Amino acid sequence: MRQPRPANPAVLASYAYCQSLNSQHGKTYYLATLLLPPAKRPAVHALYGFARAADDVVDTGTDVTIDERSERLERWFADAIHDPGTANRPDPSADPVPALRDTIARYEIPLHLFESFLVSMRMDLTVTGYPTYADLERYMYGSAAVIGLQMLPVLGHPGVPYDVVAPYASNLGIAFQLTNFIRDVAEDLRRGRVYLPQESLDLFDVTRDRLARGVMDGRIRRLLAHEVARAREIYRAAEPGIRLLAPESRDCIKTAFVLYGAILDEIERRDYDVLSGRITVPNRRRAAVALPGLTRAYLARHRRSPAGPTTPTS
Repeated sequence: MRQPRPANPAVLASYAYCQSLNSQHGKTYYLATLLLPPAKRPAVHALYGFARAADDVVDTGTDVTIDERSERLERWFADAIHDPGTANRPDPSADPVPALRDTIARYEIPLHLFESFLVSMRMDLTVTGYPTYADLERYMYGSAAVIGLQMLPVLGHPGVPYDVVAPYASNLGIAFQLTNFIRDVAEDLRRGRVYLPQESLDLFDVTRDRLARGVMDGRIRRLLAHEVARAREIYRAAEPGIRLLAPESRDCIKTAFVLYGAILDEIERRDYDVLSGRITVPNRRRAAVALPGLTRAYLARHRRSPAGPTTPTS
């Protein structure tokens, strides 16, 4: 990692914007970031803010054609990743790009990971379903696995080779995304998409129309139980990688691991009814999971020195 450099006001404003995006739209993820040392949090917020902004480019503007949205996505991505200019961006307080570029430079995150992310964002413009899990997995590499890989330079242990921990990080990103896909079936349907493999729907004799009716039945429950079991298997494959991270990063990722897994618990507790409303983990459960780590992190920082600022300043 390169030595930190002074952050100009535009970059600081952009980091603050990314933090606000994370706190508003990724509450489970944001809670986990509070367990990181303050110096590491801005980079995580920047990566989240970039992914969120790209998602918005894809999913907004339904009054324009797919070609127009595709052109908008390509232009936005090229500007974000490949245009080195930052100082003259019009409103960094509503723009994740200056923070993202600063994070990429600080942690030397490979640009090819962002190119892979773009591939999956392009797919969201035209692809509304995936015939097999292998097809879905190719999409999730760019939309989820690379997010875990982008995080590794920020959260990883300097003594553990990247190639050793990378498969665990990829699996964890995929497990998180599968959890979201299961929970958000109804929301995704409203956008014309189904992120459960068609081969799984066929296995349990479930059609899109059946899902769109919004009425839970035995076939849909069996389908979702099958997908929950798949997600849990990937969580198990990812878990050993947590201990390979830097010690100060482990509580954050362990908390995210437990809280995302708790979404699956809630889905099962509600008999798999993801069609009548969005399932969330109760606040008391979130607090019970996060509080011990927050206490440890606070005491560790207090013993060393007062907590620093939550945006890079040096």
